Amino acid sequence: MKLFSVEGPLFKFFDRLWDLIKLNFFWLICSLPVVTFGASTAAAFSITLHMADDTEGYIVKPFFKAFKGNLKKGIPLGLIFSFGAYALYILYQLAFKAEKYEGVFLGAAIILSVLLYSGFVYSFALLARYENGLIATIKNSYRISLRYFGRTLLLAVLIGLESALFVWNRVLIAIGLLIAPVCVMLTVSGFALKIFKELERLPGAVSNPEALEESSENTD
Repeated sequence: MKLFSVEGPLFKFFDRLWDLIKLNFFWLICSLPVVTFGASTAAAFSITLHMADDTEGYIVKPFFKAFKGNLKKGIPLGLIFSFGAYALYILYQLAFKAEKYEGVFLGAAIILSVLLYSGFVYSFALLARYENGLIATIKNSYRISLRYFGRTLLLAVLIGLESALFVWNRVLIAIGLLIAPVCVMLTVSGFALKIFKELERLPGAVSNPEALEESSENTD
């Protein structure tokens, strides 16, 4: 039966699932030193972008090659993101525990949440796909988030739903430990890849952040 053949959907599903488990494991191991989180995430995105394009091959060797190639830019990008995430955590703690100025802290936390999301939602995918500088990569993520606001908002909703699903019960938490981070990366990659391909038709759009502002075409 085609369902159980090597070319069937069942085999492809389990093959993809196994690839996700392996990728999640290598991403986690390479992120454990903490400072290498950014390089590990960029390497994982280099794989999930190929998965989203249905062009992936082997997992292990390409991942470690991408990890090594992204150390220089990935480490500072990861540290900036980690610092921002920690600052966000502190603000939310102050918002819910402070006796005074709760509204101020909550407002600051919301603003920082938006800035962090828009500045980093596409950053690691950009780093994995293009040879841009660190600042240009973050700027491009901001510009893409604004230009494709509708899609970026929908992506935020999907990420939230995925995150909620993987903490729904103990079984899903166990599954989430195996694949949740890379599932989120794959979701982001699906959105990012389509956007990148559209932008690649605009001269200099992905290498020059200003090109995104100069173009007046509405793509959402």
